[in-house]
Amino acid sequence: MEPIDALLCAAKRPLLMTHIAPDGDGIGSLLGLGWALKEIGKQPTLACADPVPRNLAFLPGADTIVARPTGAEDLAVALDCADLQRLGSLYSCVQAGGMTLLNIDHHITNTLFGEAQEVVPAAASTAQIVYTLLRRLAWPLSPWTATCLLTGLITDTRSFRTPNTDIAAMRTALALMEAGAPLAEINEQLERGLSMGVISLWGQVLSNARIRDGVIWAEVSLQAQRECGVSSADSSGLVSFIASAREAQIAVLLTERADGKVEVGLRSVQGVDVSAVALALGGGGHRQAAGCTLPGPLEAAREAVAAELRPLLRSLHRPPAKRLGDSDAVQTVPLSPS
Repeated sequence: MEPIDALLCAAKRPLLMTHIAPDGDGIGSLLGLGWALKEIGKQPTLACADPVPRNLAFLPGADTIVARPTGAEDLAVALDCADLQRLGSLYSCVQAGGMTLLNIDHHITNTLFGEAQEVVPAAASTAQIVYTLLRRLAWPLSPWTATCLLTGLITDTRSFRTPNTDIAAMRTALALMEAGAPLAEINEQLERGLSMGVISLWGQVLSNARIRDGVIWAEVSLQAQRECGVSSADSSGLVSFIASAREAQIAVLLTERADGKVEVGLRSVQGVDVSAVALALGGGGHRQAAGCTLPGPLEAAREAVAAELRPLLRSLHRPPAKRLGDSDAVQTVPLSPS
């Protein structure tokens, strides 16, 4: 038995955690593993330092996720976190409790923290790793577990459109559907999960977005969030949307948080690696989807990101015209904006 399997089996009240500014994979993995543990008689605590995004509130059990543990837990499990800082305030709770920490993740920049790890960079999502773990342990796969895990897989692959959407990912999706996950209903919920306040926020942000030298920049200020009656969690998905701009090679979204910090989301086209930029700024992620958290204000965070982008932008070269199937071809991206 793998060390991580033995530790999960031995725990009675595990603390499951996902990262700040949670996305569909983080919340889906958290809930999916949580439901599986309940099915075998465990009493897990599900925690995230930030609120669950409104477009994920439909997931079964989303209303049970708390901001802080109870203190009675006997094992800590970090899900979809490339490093300890992504746990936010929950990391201090783990330290104070002296718990063994497990690390389940798929980010290429994972720092391999914790006493036991299940880190698979080739996986399309952490939800896929959780599914593999459940099959290995022969634990029940209920419709609730399957729904949460399929949501994680859908969101992290942008509806099966990212380059790491391989045969294994598609087989996982099929298995989750066979277990009862309603694909059409999940997609409907994800697509129709925006409130009028969120739509208004996105409208404000998009009207002020700018593109220069192949980099599209957008910012979500606290003032805009207050005017629209939403929070920083409601900018989830916006960075992927602006990255769809035809002229953009790199997308940068800066989101101001209530605690004064700034969440940075980075996206890029195939062949442009933004994970090193995020790692240099204290974050991490994937080659084409990464992020970090920086001290505010927005202006300072903007300058810090621009400074780290410059070496990457200078290193890019213009290849021959891209043809269908030339997935690694990219266009030249000159210097970033000030």
